[in-house]
Amino acid sequence: MKTPEDYLMLDKQLLWHPYTSMSHPSPHFLVEGATGCEITLDGGQVLVDGMSSWWSVIHGYNHPDMNQAIQTQLTQFAHVMFGGLTHKPAIELAEKLVAITPTPLRRVFFSDSGSVSVEVALKMAIQYWNTQGQPNKQFFVTPKSGYHGDTFAAMSVCDPDNGMHNLFNEALTQQFFVAPPPTGIHTPVDQAYLHSIRTTFEGNHQQIAGFIIEPLVQNAGGMRFYNPEYLNQIRVLCDEFNILLIFDEIATGFGRTGKYFATDHTTICPDILCVGKALTGGYMTLAATLTNDKVALGISDEGGVFMHGPTFMGNPLACAAANASLALLDSYDIPQKITQLESWMKNALAPCESLEQVKEVRCLGGIGVVELKKPVTLQDVQPKFVKLGVWVRPFGKLIYLMPPFIISQEQIQTLADAIYQVVSEETV
Repeated sequence: MKTPEDYLMLDKQLLWHPYTSMSHPSPHFLVEGATGCEITLDGGQVLVDGMSSWWSVIHGYNHPDMNQAIQTQLTQFAHVMFGGLTHKPAIELAEKLVAITPTPLRRVFFSDSGSVSVEVALKMAIQYWNTQGQPNKQFFVTPKSGYHGDTFAAMSVCDPDNGMHNLFNEALTQQFFVAPPPTGIHTPVDQAYLHSIRTTFEGNHQQIAGFIIEPLVQNAGGMRFYNPEYLNQIRVLCDEFNILLIFDEIATGFGRTGKYFATDHTTICPDILCVGKALTGGYMTLAATLTNDKVALGISDEGGVFMHGPTFMGNPLACAAANASLALLDSYDIPQKITQLESWMKNALAPCESLEQVKEVRCLGGIGVVELKKPVTLQDVQPKFVKLGVWVRPFGKLIYLMPPFIISQEQIQTLADAIYQVVSEETV
């Protein structure tokens, strides 16, 4: 019979974890259970989860409604191919997504993950312009400091210099990059920034299929918050130069910014919208790419078919989980719940501002960020957080919280106290 130590040794020998070296791996901790906002490790240690398992488990772990939805669907069928067949969970989910997103978004394409939903969006844009007699529109404009996933087309629109993918730059399609939006939700719009986008469009619009951006928050590229008015003005520029606007809401969707979608902080609608992560409450892998009739029928009316078809597209178990997750979200007062969560994090993280190691503390909706003056080493700080009874996974200079929406004020305080203690021990 294998011991926990045996399992961890096998893990180290066999498994290649994300963003991890096989020869010098980060420490990994064996999980025995998870309920609510707590993860239980082998041996019984309980960690308060500040990550929502990469921002997806918004209702907490082991939720009875989520469990029941999957169990009920499992008694009917776990999967059928989506080519030539359909099923009620997918139809009901598409109906709900169309109802909660801006009105022009009426067509839904399901895929396996957020990164693939971005691939789908980029392919939609290119194929749309091809059917419109503009086959040269094959490229995209995107701000630096962006992150859209780890697959090849998605990597091509991630930050080319400071992102995770510069190793592959020679193999990637060379896209057009502009500066990231100036930070500050309430900072007045910088017209010079918009002019720089106009200049890029003016010189290259015959080649540009779309402009892709994470609305309101650039997440993995630095947890950068910016004024949503930039998005309203970028919409105007896209319309002027015949460029499709793509919003990547994989991280920001389903309440994380205090509204159902970050798009709801604007007065406009993108042509294509990508969602994932919290779509299923973190239970199953599923994403969706929504678009308007202009794009969907533009591709289809001349007899064209969209050239993408994931094997597990519209998986019934995942769709059932997503339907249950959206029903739970409907039971919340999202603005009230997330405003409360933001207030708790602001108050709990405020003492970190006094630390010499800290550059800035900022919060928006269900996102709390402590930005340091220099990067931390994950191998060093992760065990410290575990020892203090919390699950917080920093990257670079950022120690941040994206907790489940059901977290308590006391649990937020536990997370913040641990961050304060670990940061205070870092050298400047």
